[in-house]
Amino acid sequence: MRWLASFGAALLALAACQEANPPATVYDTQIRGGLVFDGVSEDGRVTDVFLEGDTIMFVGDGADANLSAETIIDATGLIVAPGFIDPHTHTTSDVLFSDTKKRLEGYLTQGVTTVVSGNDGQGPTDIGGSLRAVDARGVGPNFGLFTGHGSIRGNVLGRENRAPTEDELEDMRALTRTALEEGAIGLSSGLYYAPASYATTDEIIELAKIAGEYGALYDTHIRDESTYSVGLLFASDEAIDISRKSGAPLHLAHIKALGVDVWGYSEAVIAAVEAAHAEGLKVTADQYPWSASGTRISNALLPNWAKADSDEAMYERLRDPKNEKRLIEEITENLRKRGGPDAILLVARADGLPSQTLTANAEQRGIDPVQAAIQIVLEGDSRIASFNMEANDIERFMIQPWVMTSSDGTNGHPRKYASFPRKYRAYVVENPVISLADFINRSTSLTAETLQLCQRGRLETDYFADVVIFDPETFAPVADFSNPAELSEGVVHLFVNGAHAINGGQINTELHGRALRRAECS
Repeated sequence: MRWLASFGAALLALAACQEANPPATVYDTQIRGGLVFDGVSEDGRVTDVFLEGDTIMFVGDGADANLSAETIIDATGLIVAPGFIDPHTHTTSDVLFSDTKKRLEGYLTQGVTTVVSGNDGQGPTDIGGSLRAVDARGVGPNFGLFTGHGSIRGNVLGRENRAPTEDELEDMRALTRTALEEGAIGLSSGLYYAPASYATTDEIIELAKIAGEYGALYDTHIRDESTYSVGLLFASDEAIDISRKSGAPLHLAHIKALGVDVWGYSEAVIAAVEAAHAEGLKVTADQYPWSASGTRISNALLPNWAKADSDEAMYERLRDPKNEKRLIEEITENLRKRGGPDAILLVARADGLPSQTLTANAEQRGIDPVQAAIQIVLEGDSRIASFNMEANDIERFMIQPWVMTSSDGTNGHPRKYASFPRKYRAYVVENPVISLADFINRSTSLTAETLQLCQRGRLETDYFADVVIFDPETFAPVADFSNPAELSEGVVHLFVNGAHAINGGQINTELHGRALRRAECS
């Protein structure tokens, strides 16, 4: 029986060995050897990230935790971070109405895994139907929507320059409430633009109160970023007062000091935000890293009174000789505020011709720049890049811990294809204004927390597997103002909900994004 005792001892030893060395847990993907920034820490660390399905399962030393994976990605020498989140885009029509543009490859190649649209008061009123359409059609990165005050007002009042009746205001409240119930990120406004500019502060407060009830964001293109009407400082104070009286957290869209009259005013705007913080208000902002804004000739130069009611009414006013003197005076002044006709670049032109300054266009027509601007609007308008910001203001806003990265992406401006790599290359590498961790954290976790995008924006267990892996040496913009639609370089791998959207620098044409709805995060 000695052999039986020996056999039993061997079995016990084997069991003990198996208990001491249990079989490894095997996940779908291991990202190994990269410098990992989790979205909140101030430093990166070389460690592993494990993904299973659409979820981050583990961040740490996989060998110590006895983990392995079916697919191993060697990220040695690369940066591993949460996928970037863009809180301000103009991608609604791309996603809902284009079979090719809905992939949003220009965002994916920037490392962006989530975009939010419906900003500047232009968001749809039918949020539920829009998000269901995204679910059905598919999308490249994840996609969320604001509902827009301008759209809501237009749905009820059209482009009339008047206050709503109480019944009309109640209709606007109902549309706002329904949109928030259906998953809108919040309420956006564009008080600079007609017809939203016709709204009083009290009108906005009434709708923002609905957002406040849901703890949802009030996101605003403030009434004036320059000296067009009430001025930058008054407009900033107005936005803060709307937040104060409505109870809705405030988000200042594409924060800037636009035009020569307000260069240097960034200090005063920052002081106003910090005073609001001291008061207990929640105030954040986003910023795109360019000295040129993007809009249309009509928005930049025409006075709002000329744009009331309809396009046809606007055209009549522009052609009416009785308005000529007033129009020329006001357009001349608006052009001065933006730095003159040399600072206006016509882009994404309807005639298909290359970009050119307003000065060059006027010379080509044989008329002065103001008359050229009027003719351009009468011919169907033009998108422009308006070089109107000063470097010190850009940098002063950028270093604030409450300012996140955005693109405000529009056609004809390279910001739609290059904002995140430009910020990294220009302000982290070439002219260090912020640290690498600041760039990552304010492109990920700060944005997710502000927009209430739950379980996104961090490399953390049980978070969604939105991950960017980029080469710190080659991550850079390619698009510029001459070629604004060139894809950026340097993203080696990108995961959207755990799916490999970019693999070895090659874009996967499948659609891995999801329609995102605002939710209370635990």
